[in-house]
Amino acid sequence: MTDTAYYTSEALTLLHALIGIPSISRDEEAAADFLQNYIEETGIMTGRSGNNIWCISPNFSMERPTVLLNSHIDTVKPVNGWRKQPFTPKSENGKIYGLGSNDAGGSVVSLFQAYRYLSSTEQSYNLIFLASCEEEVSGKNGIESVLPQLPPIALGVVGEPTEMNPAIAEKGLMVLDIAAHGKSGHAAREEGENAIYKMLPDIEWFRTYQFPKVSPLLGAVKMSVTQINAGTQHNVIPDVCSAVVDIRTNECYSNQEVFEEICRHISSEAKARSFRLNSSSVSADHPFVKRAVELGKVPFGSPTLSDQALMPFPSVKIGPGKSSRSHTADEYIMVSEIEEAIALYIRILDGLKI
Repeated sequence: MTDTAYYTSEALTLLHALIGIPSISRDEEAAADFLQNYIEETGIMTGRSGNNIWCISPNFSMERPTVLLNSHIDTVKPVNGWRKQPFTPKSENGKIYGLGSNDAGGSVVSLFQAYRYLSSTEQSYNLIFLASCEEEVSGKNGIESVLPQLPPIALGVVGEPTEMNPAIAEKGLMVLDIAAHGKSGHAAREEGENAIYKMLPDIEWFRTYQFPKVSPLLGAVKMSVTQINAGTQHNVIPDVCSAVVDIRTNECYSNQEVFEEICRHISSEAKARSFRLNSSSVSADHPFVKRAVELGKVPFGSPTLSDQALMPFPSVKIGPGKSSRSHTADEYIMVSEIEEAIALYIRILDGLKI
Protein backbone atom coordinates (compact mmCIF):
# COMPACT_ATOMS: atom_id res chain seq x y z
CA MET A 1 0.00 0.00 0.00
CA THR A 2 1.42 3.37 -1.03
CA ASP A 3 1.85 6.21 1.45
CA THR A 4 -0.85 8.70 0.51
CA ALA A 5 0.22 11.50 2.89
CA TYR A 6 1.87 13.47 0.06
CA TYR A 7 -1.17 13.17 -2.19
CA THR A 8 -3.51 14.16 0.65
CA SER A 9 -1.44 17.28 1.34
CA GLU A 10 -1.53 18.20 -2.35
CA ALA A 11 -5.28 17.61 -2.50
CA LEU A 12 -5.95 19.87 0.49
CA THR A 13 -3.85 22.68 -0.98
CA LEU A 14 -5.69 22.41 -4.28
CA LEU A 15 -9.10 22.32 -2.60
CA HIS A 16 -8.38 25.50 -0.63
CA ALA A 17 -7.43 27.25 -3.87
CA LEU A 18 -10.52 26.08 -5.76
CA ILE A 19 -12.91 27.15 -2.99
CA GLY A 20 -11.45 30.65 -3.27
CA ILE A 21 -12.35 30.89 -6.98
CA PRO A 22 -16.12 31.29 -7.56
CA SER A 23 -17.23 28.72 -10.13
CA ILE A 24 -21.02 28.88 -10.25
CA SER A 25 -22.48 26.85 -13.14
CA ARG A 26 -21.80 28.43 -16.56
CA ASP A 27 -19.23 30.77 -15.00
CA GLU A 28 -16.36 28.37 -14.32
CA GLU A 29 -13.65 29.83 -16.55
CA ALA A 30 -11.42 31.17 -13.76
CA ALA A 31 -11.52 27.85 -11.87
CA ALA A 32 -10.86 25.92 -15.10
CA ASP A 33 -7.88 28.17 -15.90
CA PHE A 34 -6.44 27.65 -12.43
CA LEU A 35 -6.93 23.88 -12.47
CA GLN A 36 -5.42 23.53 -15.93
CA ASN A 37 -2.33 25.51 -14.86
CA TYR A 38 -2.07 23.46 -11.66
CA ILE A 39 -2.19 20.16 -13.55
CA GLU A 40 0.36 21.30 -16.13
CA GLU A 41 2.70 22.50 -13.38
CA THR A 42 2.79 18.89 -12.11
CA GLY A 43 4.15 17.92 -15.53
CA ILE A 44 0.91 16.45 -16.91
CA MET A 45 -0.38 17.44 -20.34
CA THR A 46 -4.02 18.59 -20.50
CA GLY A 47 -6.81 18.80 -23.00
CA ARG A 48 -9.49 21.44 -22.79
CA SER A 49 -12.90 22.10 -24.29
CA GLY A 50 -14.72 25.14 -22.95
CA ASN A 51 -14.37 24.91 -19.17
CA ASN A 52 -13.78 21.14 -19.16
CA ILE A 53 -10.23 19.97 -18.41
CA TRP A 54 -8.88 16.45 -18.88
CA CYS A 55 -5.68 14.45 -18.98
CA ILE A 56 -4.92 11.00 -20.38
CA SER A 57 -2.44 8.58 -18.81
CA PRO A 58 0.86 8.01 -20.64
CA ASN A 59 1.29 5.08 -23.02
CA PHE A 60 -2.38 5.14 -23.97
CA SER A 61 -3.35 2.12 -26.05
CA MET A 62 -6.60 1.32 -27.83
CA GLU A 63 -5.85 -2.31 -26.98
CA ARG A 64 -6.66 -1.62 -23.33
CA PRO A 65 -10.00 -0.59 -21.78
CA THR A 66 -10.25 2.97 -20.50
CA VAL A 67 -11.44 4.11 -17.06
CA LEU A 68 -12.76 7.67 -16.70
CA LEU A 69 -12.32 9.48 -13.36
CA ASN A 70 -14.75 12.38 -13.41
CA SER A 71 -16.09 15.06 -11.13
CA HIS A 72 -17.31 18.64 -11.59
CA ILE A 73 -15.83 22.03 -10.82
CA ASP A 74 -19.07 24.03 -10.88
CA THR A 75 -21.19 24.84 -7.85
CA VAL A 76 -24.68 26.09 -7.14
CA LYS A 77 -25.14 29.69 -5.98
CA PRO A 78 -24.62 30.14 -2.22
CA VAL A 79 -27.89 29.73 -0.33
CA ASN A 80 -29.05 32.08 2.40
CA GLY A 81 -27.82 31.39 5.91
CA TRP A 82 -24.04 31.22 5.44
CA ARG A 83 -22.32 32.32 8.64
CA LYS A 84 -18.87 31.76 7.13
CA GLN A 85 -17.71 33.18 3.80
CA PRO A 86 -18.66 30.75 0.97
CA PHE A 87 -15.61 31.70 -1.16
CA THR A 88 -13.08 31.91 1.69
CA PRO A 89 -11.82 28.45 2.65
CA LYS A 90 -11.66 27.93 6.40
CA SER A 91 -10.08 24.99 8.23
CA GLU A 92 -11.58 24.29 11.63
CA ASN A 93 -11.70 21.15 13.79
CA GLY A 94 -10.72 18.84 10.94
CA LYS A 95 -13.26 20.39 8.55
CA ILE A 96 -12.74 22.51 5.45
CA TYR A 97 -15.59 24.98 4.98
CA GLY A 98 -16.47 26.62 1.68
CA LEU A 99 -18.92 26.49 -1.21
CA GLY A 100 -18.27 23.39 -3.29
CA SER A 101 -16.03 21.75 -0.68
CA ASN A 102 -18.36 18.77 -0.36
CA ASP A 103 -20.08 18.99 -3.76
CA ALA A 104 -17.82 18.24 -5.39
CA GLY A 105 -14.43 19.81 -4.71
CA GLY A 106 -13.40 17.01 -2.40
CA SER A 107 -14.03 14.51 -5.18
CA VAL A 108 -12.22 16.60 -7.81
CA VAL A 109 -9.02 16.87 -5.80
CA SER A 110 -9.11 13.28 -4.52
CA LEU A 111 -9.68 11.79 -7.97
CA PHE A 112 -6.89 13.88 -9.47
CA GLN A 113 -4.38 12.80 -6.84
CA ALA A 114 -5.44 9.17 -7.35
CA TYR A 115 -4.94 9.72 -11.08
CA ARG A 116 -1.42 11.09 -10.45
CA TYR A 117 -0.46 7.98 -8.55
CA LEU A 118 -2.16 5.41 -10.79
CA SER A 119 -0.97 6.92 -14.08
CA SER A 120 2.63 6.63 -12.86
CA THR A 121 2.24 2.88 -12.36
CA GLU A 122 1.66 -0.02 -14.73
CA GLN A 123 -2.05 -0.81 -15.11
CA SER A 124 -4.07 -3.04 -17.44
CA TYR A 125 -6.25 -0.09 -18.41
CA ASN A 126 -5.90 3.47 -19.65
CA LEU A 127 -6.91 6.23 -17.26
CA ILE A 128 -8.53 9.60 -18.00
CA PHE A 129 -9.14 12.32 -15.43
CA LEU A 130 -11.87 14.79 -16.39
CA ALA A 131 -12.92 17.86 -14.42
CA SER A 132 -16.16 18.94 -16.07
CA CYS A 133 -18.42 21.97 -15.84
CA GLU A 134 -22.17 22.69 -15.79
CA GLU A 135 -23.02 19.52 -13.83
CA GLU A 136 -25.34 21.33 -11.44
CA VAL A 137 -27.52 22.51 -14.35
CA SER A 138 -27.05 19.44 -16.60
CA GLY A 139 -25.72 21.91 -19.16
CA LYS A 140 -24.96 20.96 -22.74
CA ASN A 141 -21.46 22.50 -22.50
CA GLY A 142 -20.47 20.10 -19.73
CA ILE A 143 -19.57 16.43 -19.91
CA GLU A 144 -21.99 15.78 -22.76
CA SER A 145 -19.86 18.01 -25.02
CA VAL A 146 -16.59 16.35 -24.01
CA LEU A 147 -17.29 12.62 -24.24
CA PRO A 148 -17.29 12.57 -28.08
CA GLN A 149 -13.75 14.01 -27.96
CA LEU A 150 -12.44 11.22 -25.70
CA PRO A 151 -11.54 7.61 -26.47
CA PRO A 152 -14.22 4.96 -25.81
CA ILE A 153 -14.83 4.50 -22.07
CA ALA A 154 -15.29 1.09 -20.41
CA LEU A 155 -16.12 2.42 -16.92
CA GLY A 156 -16.90 5.81 -15.46
CA VAL A 157 -16.01 6.59 -11.83
CA VAL A 158 -18.03 9.67 -10.86
CA GLY A 159 -16.94 11.67 -7.84
CA GLU A 160 -19.91 12.84 -5.76
CA PRO A 161 -20.39 12.81 -1.97
CA THR A 162 -21.41 9.22 -1.13
CA GLU A 163 -19.25 8.59 2.00
CA MET A 164 -17.17 6.44 -0.40
CA ASN A 165 -19.95 3.87 -0.72
CA PRO A 166 -20.52 2.94 -4.38
CA ALA A 167 -23.83 4.06 -5.87
CA ILE A 168 -24.35 1.34 -8.47
CA ALA A 169 -27.65 2.74 -9.72
CA GLU A 170 -28.96 6.27 -10.01
CA LYS A 171 -32.42 7.59 -10.80
CA GLY A 172 -32.95 9.46 -14.04
CA LEU A 173 -35.04 12.58 -14.57
CA MET A 174 -37.63 13.56 -17.14
CA VAL A 175 -39.86 16.63 -16.98
CA LEU A 176 -43.14 16.65 -18.90
CA ASP A 177 -45.33 19.57 -19.92
CA ILE A 178 -48.89 18.39 -20.40
CA ALA A 179 -51.90 20.31 -21.64
CA ALA A 180 -55.64 19.61 -21.85
CA HIS A 181 -57.69 21.66 -24.31
CA GLY A 182 -61.34 22.63 -23.85
CA LYS A 183 -63.51 25.51 -25.01
CA SER A 184 -64.06 28.82 -23.25
CA GLY A 185 -67.50 30.06 -22.26
CA HIS A 186 -69.37 32.05 -19.63
CA ALA A 187 -69.33 30.33 -16.23
CA ALA A 188 -72.95 31.41 -15.56
CA ARG A 189 -74.32 29.55 -18.57
CA GLU A 190 -74.01 26.00 -19.85
CA GLU A 191 -71.23 26.98 -22.22
CA GLY A 192 -67.76 25.78 -23.00
CA GLU A 193 -65.75 22.71 -22.14
CA ASN A 194 -63.73 22.98 -18.94
CA ALA A 195 -60.08 22.07 -19.60
CA ILE A 196 -59.45 21.59 -15.86
CA TYR A 197 -62.08 18.86 -15.69
CA LYS A 198 -60.62 17.24 -18.80
CA MET A 199 -57.24 17.04 -17.11
CA LEU A 200 -58.45 15.66 -13.77
CA PRO A 201 -58.46 11.98 -14.88
CA ASP A 202 -54.87 12.38 -16.13
CA ILE A 203 -53.75 13.93 -12.84
CA GLU A 204 -55.35 11.02 -11.01
CA TRP A 205 -53.59 8.59 -13.37
CA PHE A 206 -50.19 10.15 -12.58
CA ARG A 207 -51.00 9.92 -8.88
CA THR A 208 -51.93 6.24 -8.89
CA TYR A 209 -50.25 4.48 -11.81
CA GLN A 210 -47.48 2.03 -10.95
CA PHE A 211 -44.94 0.99 -13.58
CA PRO A 212 -44.59 -2.80 -13.27
CA LYS A 213 -40.78 -3.00 -13.18
CA VAL A 214 -39.50 -2.07 -9.72
CA SER A 215 -35.76 -1.76 -9.13
CA PRO A 216 -34.32 -3.52 -6.07
CA LEU A 217 -31.95 -0.54 -5.68
CA LEU A 218 -34.02 2.44 -6.81
CA GLY A 219 -37.58 1.31 -6.24
CA ALA A 220 -40.42 2.26 -8.56
CA VAL A 221 -40.61 4.96 -11.19
CA LYS A 222 -41.88 8.05 -9.32
CA MET A 223 -44.22 10.56 -10.97
CA SER A 224 -45.28 13.83 -9.33
CA VAL A 225 -47.52 16.56 -10.72
CA THR A 226 -45.74 19.64 -9.41
CA GLN A 227 -47.33 22.62 -11.21
CA ILE A 228 -50.81 23.40 -12.60
CA ASN A 229 -51.99 26.47 -14.45
CA ALA A 230 -55.42 27.29 -15.91
CA GLY A 231 -57.99 30.04 -16.26
CA THR A 232 -57.95 33.79 -16.72
CA GLN A 233 -60.78 34.96 -14.43
CA HIS A 234 -63.49 33.56 -12.18
CA ASN A 235 -66.38 33.77 -14.67
CA VAL A 236 -64.70 32.29 -17.73
CA ILE A 237 -64.56 28.54 -18.39
CA PRO A 238 -60.86 27.78 -19.01
CA ASP A 239 -60.05 26.48 -22.47
CA VAL A 240 -56.51 25.31 -21.55
CA CYS A 241 -55.15 23.59 -18.47
CA SER A 242 -51.40 22.97 -18.34
CA ALA A 243 -49.33 21.04 -15.83
CA VAL A 244 -45.75 20.00 -15.16
CA VAL A 245 -44.86 16.45 -14.16
CA ASP A 246 -41.55 15.52 -12.49
CA ILE A 247 -40.62 11.89 -13.29
CA ARG A 248 -37.78 9.98 -11.63
CA THR A 249 -37.00 6.85 -13.63
CA ASN A 250 -35.28 3.67 -12.51
CA GLU A 251 -32.76 1.65 -14.52
CA CYS A 252 -35.46 -0.75 -15.75
CA TYR A 253 -36.74 1.82 -18.27
CA SER A 254 -35.31 4.43 -20.58
CA ASN A 255 -36.93 7.86 -20.41
CA GLN A 256 -38.27 7.29 -23.93
CA GLU A 257 -39.97 4.06 -22.84
CA VAL A 258 -41.59 5.79 -19.86
CA PHE A 259 -42.80 8.62 -22.08
CA GLU A 260 -44.35 6.22 -24.57
CA GLU A 261 -46.16 4.37 -21.78
CA ILE A 262 -47.53 7.65 -20.42
CA CYS A 263 -48.81 8.70 -23.83
CA ARG A 264 -50.73 5.43 -24.12
CA HIS A 265 -52.69 6.22 -20.95
CA ILE A 266 -53.40 9.95 -20.80
CA SER A 267 -55.65 12.03 -23.04
CA SER A 268 -53.78 15.32 -22.48
CA GLU A 269 -51.12 16.45 -24.89
CA ALA A 270 -47.65 15.61 -23.53
CA LYS A 271 -44.21 16.93 -24.38
CA ALA A 272 -40.94 15.90 -22.76
CA ARG A 273 -38.45 18.70 -22.20
CA SER A 274 -35.63 16.20 -22.72
CA PHE A 275 -34.87 12.47 -22.81
CA ARG A 276 -31.18 13.11 -21.96
CA LEU A 277 -31.10 12.33 -18.26
CA ASN A 278 -31.61 8.58 -18.09
CA SER A 279 -31.19 6.32 -15.10
CA SER A 280 -27.81 4.60 -14.94
CA SER A 281 -26.39 1.47 -13.36
CA VAL A 282 -23.46 -0.90 -13.16
CA SER A 283 -23.56 -4.58 -12.27
CA ALA A 284 -23.00 -5.53 -8.64
CA ASP A 285 -20.61 -8.13 -10.07
CA HIS A 286 -18.40 -5.52 -11.76
CA PRO A 287 -14.78 -5.88 -10.55
CA PHE A 288 -14.74 -2.27 -9.29
CA VAL A 289 -17.84 -2.84 -7.17
CA LYS A 290 -16.65 -6.19 -5.86
CA ARG A 291 -13.35 -4.71 -4.74
CA ALA A 292 -15.13 -1.81 -3.00
CA VAL A 293 -17.27 -4.36 -1.14
CA GLU A 294 -14.17 -6.33 -0.14
CA LEU A 295 -12.87 -3.09 1.39
CA GLY A 296 -16.00 -2.75 3.52
CA LYS A 297 -18.10 -0.41 1.39
CA VAL A 298 -21.83 -0.91 0.80
CA PRO A 299 -23.42 -0.56 -2.66
CA PHE A 300 -26.65 1.45 -2.85
CA GLY A 301 -29.09 3.13 -5.23
CA SER A 302 -28.96 6.92 -5.39
CA PRO A 303 -32.06 9.12 -5.82
CA THR A 304 -30.00 12.18 -6.79
CA LEU A 305 -28.93 13.05 -10.31
CA SER A 306 -25.33 13.45 -11.50
CA ASP A 307 -23.38 13.44 -14.76
CA GLN A 308 -23.82 9.66 -14.75
CA ALA A 309 -27.13 10.38 -16.49
CA LEU A 310 -25.16 11.53 -19.54
CA MET A 311 -22.75 8.58 -19.66
CA PRO A 312 -23.66 5.93 -22.25
CA PHE A 313 -21.41 3.34 -20.55
CA PRO A 314 -21.30 1.59 -17.15
CA SER A 315 -20.56 3.98 -14.30
CA VAL A 316 -20.37 4.06 -10.53
CA LYS A 317 -20.78 7.10 -8.28
CA ILE A 318 -18.39 7.21 -5.33
CA GLY A 319 -16.73 10.06 -3.49
CA PRO A 320 -15.87 11.70 -0.16
CA GLY A 321 -18.39 13.70 1.86
CA LYS A 322 -22.10 13.39 2.56
CA SER A 323 -24.89 14.17 0.13
CA SER A 324 -26.88 15.85 2.92
CA ARG A 325 -24.25 18.63 3.13
CA SER A 326 -24.59 19.58 -0.55
CA HIS A 327 -26.25 22.90 -1.39
CA THR A 328 -26.41 23.89 2.28
CA ALA A 329 -25.11 26.89 4.22
CA ASP A 330 -21.64 26.43 5.73
CA GLU A 331 -20.93 23.44 3.48
CA TYR A 332 -17.84 21.50 4.53
CA ILE A 333 -15.82 18.36 4.01
CA MET A 334 -13.64 16.52 6.52
CA VAL A 335 -9.90 16.30 5.97
CA SER A 336 -10.14 12.65 7.02
CA GLU A 337 -12.71 12.05 4.26
CA ILE A 338 -10.31 13.27 1.59
CA GLU A 339 -7.52 11.18 3.06
CA GLU A 340 -9.76 8.11 2.99
CA ALA A 341 -10.97 8.84 -0.53
CA ILE A 342 -7.51 9.03 -2.09
CA ALA A 343 -6.42 5.83 -0.35
CA LEU A 344 -9.60 4.00 -1.29
CA TYR A 345 -9.63 5.10 -4.94
CA ILE A 346 -6.07 3.82 -5.23
CA ARG A 347 -6.78 0.55 -3.40
CA ILE A 348 -9.80 -0.18 -5.61
CA LEU A 349 -8.17 0.76 -8.91
CA ASP A 350 -4.57 -0.35 -8.45
CA GLY A 351 -4.16 -3.61 -10.35
CA LEU A 352 -7.89 -3.83 -11.18
CA LYS A 353 -8.83 -6.00 -14.16
CA ILE A 354 -11.89 -4.77 -16.03
